[in-house]
Amino acid sequence: MGAPSTQLRIAIAGASGRMGKMLVEAVLAAPDCELAAALVPAGEALIGQDAGAFLGQTTGVLVQADTQQALAASKAQYLIDFTRPEGSMAHVQSCAALGIKMVIGTTGFSESQKQEIAAAAQKIALVLSPNMSVGVNVTYKLLELATKALQPGYDIEVIEAHHRHKVDAPSGTAIGMGEVIARTLGQPLEDIAVYERYGHTGERKPGSIGFATIRGGDIVGDHTVMYAGTGERIEISHKSSSRATYAQGSLRAVRYLAQKTAGLYDMQDVLGLK
Repeated sequence: MGAPSTQLRIAIAGASGRMGKMLVEAVLAAPDCELAAALVPAGEALIGQDAGAFLGQTTGVLVQADTQQALAASKAQYLIDFTRPEGSMAHVQSCAALGIKMVIGTTGFSESQKQEIAAAAQKIALVLSPNMSVGVNVTYKLLELATKALQPGYDIEVIEAHHRHKVDAPSGTAIGMGEVIARTLGQPLEDIAVYERYGHTGERKPGSIGFATIRGGDIVGDHTVMYAGTGERIEISHKSSSRATYAQGSLRAVRYLAQKTAGLYDMQDVLGLK
């Protein structure tokens, strides 16, 4: 028997990467989802192979490099993209042209790229989030509550740790945490963020948000926000042990978009936390 017509047809960008494979596996395991296409950059060795080969499964979906052609031919309804900014922007253009909804977990976008994504969201529905983890997004809400209750009088530091292969710093999630805190304080993050400390820095500037970055090993993603006051310290932490949490959050985002025709959303919308 054929798949139910209500199934969500999902394409995965960056299907050969660590996160891409986790997304392929999650889609194949979800009873309400169907793998429509698996996309990789041109020149990769996996092109032409079955997208489920790494799992020992035959899906009938072959890994492809021609994004526009693959998306159009597969009748994909959604594209989940955890790649890099330049790749994601090309995918945004293709999806806007084809009317395909997007879930974007890529980090490191410039302000102009974010504006392009917002413009595309006038045509298609998009979820853009620096972290698709349900737990991280609940943590964002906790940070909003803590910042409201603890300011002024507490110094705020964001400490994040990731694997040695991560190419941007601070992480998109750490920046997202800083943005939540800054917004709660009524300040633009760029006005109060301190990303580097070296040499004779002088005393800490009141009201600033410090960032510290750790890179090493195979750390999936650890984030801690420290509120350091006089006589006490409060720490709100989230630690990821598997990328599976990002994959499951992405599928929740897809299900949310099923009810939307256009607009730019984030995981706070998906989880009903706004």
